[in-house]
Amino acid sequence: MSYQQPPQQPYQQQPYQQPPQQPYQQPPYQQPYQQPSYQQPPYQQAYPPQMTKLRTDFSMGKTVLLSFITFGIYGLIVWMRLVDNINTLATPYDRKNTMNYLLMCLLSIITFGIYPFVWNHQLCDRIGQELYRRRINYEINSSTFWLWGVLGSFIIVGPFIYMDKVFNAVNMLSQHYNQFG
Repeated sequence: MSYQQPPQQPYQQQPYQQPPQQPYQQPPYQQPYQQPSYQQPPYQQAYPPQMTKLRTDFSMGKTVLLSFITFGIYGLIVWMRLVDNINTLATPYDRKNTMNYLLMCLLSIITFGIYPFVWNHQLCDRIGQELYRRRINYEINSSTFWLWGVLGSFIIVGPFIYMDKVFNAVNMLSQHYNQFG
């Protein structure tokens, strides 16, 4: 028994037939667009309840001037307040705690001046991460400290620029916290 193929027929193109058209039906009545009542964006609702208003008056000029007049005491107080602000802002989210400024100064004596470099490096990174988390368009990180605070000291004004950048960043973070929590 042999297998035979059926004869092949040449391909014929069929003319295009349009599908049957449905009669037009009016869409059901819809309410006109209404503006929804204002609701806070979801990222603002995720913040914990606000306990205190943070101070937003950090100023490089005022700090330098009053530190000179008070023999450095005002500068210590300002930096201690700044660290308290950063801890209030960031600790609920990153579970870290920046060391108190006075304790850092004492450790500076014990470590022969090395620890302030580590402390400022970590502080700038923490401020930068909090700025990023809160979507504030201002850049500060550890390279800011190393470029302005350390290398900038060769041109004398570098540490002042570093201080101004840190103070501006903390002011922005504090204003955001006071407004949105």
